[in-house]
Amino acid sequence: MSFDEVELPLKIGFGASGGPLFATEVITIDGGYERRNQKWSQARRKFDARTGVHSAMDAAILLAFFQARAGRARGFRLQDWSDYTSAADGISAPNWSDQSIATGDGATTIFQLIKTYGSGGVTYQRMIRKPVAGSVVVGVNGLQLTTGWTVDTTTGLVTFATSPLAGQAITAGFQFDVPVRFDTDQLNITAEDQRLAKAEIPLIEIRA
Repeated sequence: MSFDEVELPLKIGFGASGGPLFATEVITIDGGYERRNQKWSQARRKFDARTGVHSAMDAAILLAFFQARAGRARGFRLQDWSDYTSAADGISAPNWSDQSIATGDGATTIFQLIKTYGSGGVTYQRMIRKPVAGSVVVGVNGLQLTTGWTVDTTTGLVTFATSPLAGQAITAGFQFDVPVRFDTDQLNITAEDQRLAKAEIPLIEIRA
């Protein structure tokens, strides 16, 4: 699957729509009771990024980007303006203690970045595959660790030079993008006049 490590070069602002999508099979049985089968453990996000196009210049940038991606053929990065950091509110600056990503066992050196969401005693762990370069900070055993580790910004894997000791909490903070593709092979741009334009920009998250 082709993926380009570039971000959609448009400022997606207020008015953009989108969010997580799950796949749940619901079967209604006698008496109106239901049996529900959660088919996906990880959500896919869908977006309509039309608010990123205001001017003819925006439209030209989108046109070039769309043609370089060959429509649905190639994936790319998108900043989800409503949730793009490890902070609880999804928008505040990341802190090294934001997210617990693992517990050391004295042997493992590679760990996946994750973000945990919780409500009513139920938690959901989201795999973070596309952290933003230069934004990742890491802590071990309650202290920030500034050296002795690296992060792969194409996979979200943190690698330690020496394995954290057994029982030590490993935490991280980060900004992240969503890996997406265009959900259409035809780009529709409407020219309002010589200076103004608008476009439909359907996007869908891909498994990266």
